[in-house]
Amino acid sequence: MSDPDPRGLASDGDGTRAVRAGLPEPVKYEPTLPGPVFAAHFHLPGEPTGPYTYGRDENPTWTLLERAVGELEAPGEDGVETLVFASGMAAISSVLFSQLRSGDAVVLPGDGYQALPLVRAQLEAYGIEVRTAPTGGDAQLGVLDGAKLLWIETPSNPGLDVCDIRRLASEAHARGALVAVDNTLATPLGQRPLELGADFSVASGTKQLTGHGDLLLGYVTGRDAEAMSAVRRWRKIVGAIPGPMEAWLAHRSLATLHLRVERQSANALAVAEALRDRSEELGVRYPGLPADPSYAVASRQMRRFGCVVSFTLPTRARAERFLDTLRLVDDATSFGGVRSTAERRGRWGGDAVPEGFIRMSVGAEDPEDLVADLQRALDESAG
Repeated sequence: MSDPDPRGLASDGDGTRAVRAGLPEPVKYEPTLPGPVFAAHFHLPGEPTGPYTYGRDENPTWTLLERAVGELEAPGEDGVETLVFASGMAAISSVLFSQLRSGDAVVLPGDGYQALPLVRAQLEAYGIEVRTAPTGGDAQLGVLDGAKLLWIETPSNPGLDVCDIRRLASEAHARGALVAVDNTLATPLGQRPLELGADFSVASGTKQLTGHGDLLLGYVTGRDAEAMSAVRRWRKIVGAIPGPMEAWLAHRSLATLHLRVERQSANALAVAEALRDRSEELGVRYPGLPADPSYAVASRQMRRFGCVVSFTLPTRARAERFLDTLRLVDDATSFGGVRSTAERRGRWGGDAVPEGFIRMSVGAEDPEDLVADLQRALDESAG
């Protein structure tokens, strides 16, 4: 649930908001952030009219986290609701399968997260028409007529293309379609899709939102009560709920979100600039580089450009040698953690990328150390 914040944080800066988001009113001798509530059921004499009845429906630990995420996604806005889920894919599925029916059409990004083809197959099995378009150039407009839902992923993962959320949302609404934005890579401190016109902001909290690579979580934030009621019903039906410990860890981690996003975004730009300036052409992509194809649109709608940088080495073998040579960067999937990671995305088989394509998630290490490690690994792997 996302009740209006009684402390009036809407006018505060991102750092203040992140540190204090979702905290309850102070109570003498009580902790600032109450510990996780482990409960399958609650005392419930008489009629079940209170907020907490059964552990699949609500939990006090979720409530505080949902309020916190809502304050970050839509500060100061009334009528916004957030629901947390067991994973990012649970959150994505909840929107798609709660809003679409047999005979409906949905537009998905053709260059989005690698699990989307699995989602597409399931949607089509339910009789839903799936159209795809690349993210760059607002190509979704060409396949939008008659669609019930437009799904946007910007920046796209892993290619880092960007589309104009405000333009696409306006066009989609004019044609009768709902709009959902996957905000995982940007985080609420990078962009706020609801402010740009989207109906849903959806994200994997597994990534930079929590930032330590130690939990799975997802969330959906929306302002339409009827649509969010359907999302809530889907969560109840499939039981895609987070554990209280994961929810509590996520809320605790939000306090450092601003610090992490600021540091990791600055580091990512330093890494992207260093890779761009090498003599070999690496096809570096980062929305914060002024020469990047995404920069013009990203700079209008993003306040921070994220922690992910991509580049391409000429062969699979070179990419694997490069990854093996790194010392400060772990070869691991996912992104957004305080420790830098990188991987050859082609090993999963779900992304339309070259064999030597590298997705790097830039952490919070000293930028000089990261750049030196990358330069050394690139030099040594070239032989």
